[in-house]
Amino acid sequence: MSKPQGGILAPVPSLSRYLEFSLTPDSDPGDALSGLGALYIDGETVFGFGPGLVRGLGATVPPLHTFPAISGPGCEIPSTQADILCWIRGDDRGVITHMGRTVAQTLAPAFHCTRLVDGFCYGNSQDLTGYEDGTENPTGDDAVAAAVATGLGPGLDGSSFVAIQQWVHDLDHFESLSEEERDNVFGRHIADNEEFDEAPESAHVKRTAQERFEPEAFMVRRSMPWADADGEGLVFVSFGRSFDAFEAVLNRMAGMEDGIVDALFRFSRPVSGSYFWCPPLAGKRLDLSALGF
Repeated sequence: MSKPQGGILAPVPSLSRYLEFSLTPDSDPGDALSGLGALYIDGETVFGFGPGLVRGLGATVPPLHTFPAISGPGCEIPSTQADILCWIRGDDRGVITHMGRTVAQTLAPAFHCTRLVDGFCYGNSQDLTGYEDGTENPTGDDAVAAAVATGLGPGLDGSSFVAIQQWVHDLDHFESLSEEERDNVFGRHIADNEEFDEAPESAHVKRTAQERFEPEAFMVRRSMPWADADGEGLVFVSFGRSFDAFEAVLNRMAGMEDGIVDALFRFSRPVSGSYFWCPPLAGKRLDLSALGF
C-alpha cells in the first residue's frame, strides 16, 4: 500500500537543506530518475518533481502545474519553477551535507543544482522576527487530510503537493518599527503570541486565517529560517493534497481579492517559487510508477 514520504508529516527538524535542480538541456533524465528510485527513503529526505519534468516524461499528475507569478498592488511574487526538489532533514550538518552530495551525484550530469538553502530552527518555532511561525498547522488525522492526496489512483494516492518559496527579510527595517507596528504586521502580540481583534485588515493572521476561506484552506507548513552571507529570511514550505489552499492564501496575501496586501510585504519579499509533486512510497523507496519507472 502506498504511503506518503515520512518527512512530510514529521515535526520540523533542527536543521535542513533545500536543494532545487533543473534538467540540463539535451539531457536524458532516465538514469538519474532510476537512481533516485533506488535510494532508500528513511524519513530524512523528501523528494518532489516539477511539472515540466513530469510533462516531458509523458506523464500526467492531475493537480500539478507551474508555480504562478503574481503581480499584486505594490508586490511581486515570482515563479522560478525547478524540476526536482530535495529537502534533507536532520540534526547534524555534516550528515546533511554528505546526503546532499549523494543526491547531487545521483542526479548528475542530467540535472544541475539551481538553488541551495540551509534552514534551521530558531527558538520555539519562531521566524527571525521573533514571531512564532506555523501556529495554525493541523495535526494528526487533520494533517493527513490536508497534506495527502487520495482518490487519484495507483501511483498517485499517498502523494503530496508542495509549494516552496524563499523569502528575504529586511530585518533592519522591521526592527526600526515600533513594537505596536510590528504586532500589527503579524496580528499577534509578540509578548504572548496571542492574536488581537483590533489588528488592521493587512495583518498577516487576518490575510491568512485558513478557516476564513471557502472552502477552508488548511495546509501543513514546514517552514524554517535561513541566513547566509547574502541575507536572511524564511523558506516557506507548504504541503497539501493539491495547491488549492496555498493559492487561495497567496492570492489574498497579494491583495488580488480586495486590494489589501499582506503587511509582511512591508519588510519581506519572495525571491523564488516552485511547485512539486511528492510521490508516495512503495515500501522504503519512491513509487515512480506514475512516471514510468
